[in-house]
Amino acid sequence: MIEVNELSFAYPHEGTKAIEDVSFTVGQGEVFGFLGPSGAGKSTTLGVLVGLLRGWQGQVSVDGRSPGEWGAEYYRRIGVSFEFPNHYSKLTARENLEFFRALHGEATKSIDGVLGMVALEDHADRPVGEFSKGMKMRLNFARSLLHDPDLWFLDEPTTGLDPVNALRVRDLIRARRNAGTTTVVATHDMNTAAAVCDRVAFIVDGGIAAIGAPAALRRAHGRRQIEVRWTDDRGVAGAEIFPMDGVGDDPRFLELLRSPGLESVHSLEASLEDVFVQVTGRTLV
Repeated sequence: MIEVNELSFAYPHEGTKAIEDVSFTVGQGEVFGFLGPSGAGKSTTLGVLVGLLRGWQGQVSVDGRSPGEWGAEYYRRIGVSFEFPNHYSKLTARENLEFFRALHGEATKSIDGVLGMVALEDHADRPVGEFSKGMKMRLNFARSLLHDPDLWFLDEPTTGLDPVNALRVRDLIRARRNAGTTTVVATHDMNTAAAVCDRVAFIVDGGIAAIGAPAALRRAHGRRQIEVRWTDDRGVAGAEIFPMDGVGDDPRFLELLRSPGLESVHSLEASLEDVFVQVTGRTLV
């Protein structure tokens, strides 16, 4: 669906490139994530893909054509949820969506339906200026789905959301993937990337440091070890780490498994954030 080769872009009057020699592909129906800290180049890459930025260098193909070659038809195919809320604050949520639905000039989802997807149906007739930041972010999300796009771009989709609504957004991304939507997510939220992305690209300082499936990246950079925790008959807590290879024949490991004080057994695979730090030497903050 998307092919990008050696993409570079510099903002006017800036000495360094925001992104440089970025290459990746996104398959049909895949959820592909850019994981990196603020300023890494995630939003710039999305800006090129959605046609907002011009003057870039390299090759960018979306379903066989450059974004600029699609014309107005492109915006009937793609949905975009921006990082920052951008609504008409004096209009209600319903009025905002009615306005943007009219721009598409074709059949769209019902307004009540998309508001229900993000749990805003009870606030449909409130002025958006009265909304919290999280509610405005959810309205962004709803607006991007009005025309049922088959290619979906999400910039920091869980920013400003409480845990319940962040989970709702992740569930919706997975549901859209199951329906065949191709999705590109830019985020610094490791939990979101790990939960919804089929593959992620680690991006720092405008370049891609690694690409892979979250589970595969964790396995490749994790420790093949198992930690066992227990409490003995005196109430003293203990922990011991065993190599994963051959652990089924380790007498001490088997002894602890049979112990009445056994509390937990965990593999010590790395989190996606641990892998990011190992690969890039940077944090996600």
